[in-house]
Amino acid sequence: MTSTDNAGNAPKPAARDSWDLPDVSGLVVGVLGGTGDQGRGLAYRLARAGQKVIIGSRAAERARTAADELGLGIEGADNAECARRSDIVIVAVPWDGHAKTLQSLRAELAGKLVIDCVNPLGFDKQGAYALKPEEGSAAQQAAALLPDSRVTAAFHHLSAVLLQDASIEQIDTDVMVLGETRADTDLVQALAGRIPGMRGVFAGRLRGAHQVESLVANLISVNRRYKAHAGLRLTDV
Repeated sequence: MTSTDNAGNAPKPAARDSWDLPDVSGLVVGVLGGTGDQGRGLAYRLARAGQKVIIGSRAAERARTAADELGLGIEGADNAECARRSDIVIVAVPWDGHAKTLQSLRAELAGKLVIDCVNPLGFDKQGAYALKPEEGSAAQQAAALLPDSRVTAAFHHLSAVLLQDASIEQIDTDVMVLGETRADTDLVQALAGRIPGMRGVFAGRLRGAHQVESLVANLISVNRRYKAHAGLRLTDV
């Protein structure tokens, strides 16, 4: 028998804890662009945290070489095999190859949770500046090109230098996570939380990804001025 309040209405279920996140430790994570600095750094940190990781590259041999250099049980494969064998796929390819790479992997990425961490940036004598893709952001471009995938956005504001530094035990930063479905963003938050010192924080739907991607241009300016590897912390959350 269901209990009711004084007005005869069934009580509302207790609000779900926003930090009650799923266990992702058994999922395989693929990193497209895993031979680049950002991809290598993410692969290294996740594998160091105990995650099974596969590095993807256009050239399988290059991916295997990078995987062997990193160790920790990381495997290397061409992009298509990496996508097929992974439960979660991080897109860390250069912006100028973003669309072409995703178009070529539409079938392999169908049904997968895709995390886009690409930052569309330009550079001139004044430094870095944000580019705005026709779709609105890199993440929205990914969603348009991968209609059968579950596209999210995260891991934009991480220093590749810190990620790859084996002497650093913790990466003290927050990761802003964007997506259309709470179940998917919860998985990404949980994955970020696997890395010591890191925390994933939900930051809205994909339509807000441009602001998040663009902020990297400001962080580059911060890093140049203060000779740092700045990240982000969100307060009162």
